[in-house]
Amino acid sequence: MNMRERIQAALAALQPQHLEVLDESHMHHRGEESHFKVVMVSEQFAGLNAVKRHQKVYGGLGELMGQFHALALHTYSPDEWAAQGSAPASPTCRGGGLH
Repeated sequence: MNMRERIQAALAALQPQHLEVLDESHMHHRGEESHFKVVMVSEQFAGLNAVKRHQKVYGGLGELMGQFHALALHTYSPDEWAAQGSAPASPTCRGGGLH
């Protein structure tokens, strides 16, 4: 199982209505399976601010958090997702040795 699949499996515990786990390592200079983007919709996020939502995700990932370099989180309640429908695009990497 690769890291993207491991992240996806760990986050299933939060009962997402929508879950995308994207490996964005190719956009960075840190090696394979180093940068991930998670777009997640869960009823468990309703009424929580971004910090508390992210803490839920970190808790769900547990020890996996130490096995990659970066994680971009886009967390939504079902109502927010219905209104927005998509997450923002990731920025271009400005660090490392790509430039």
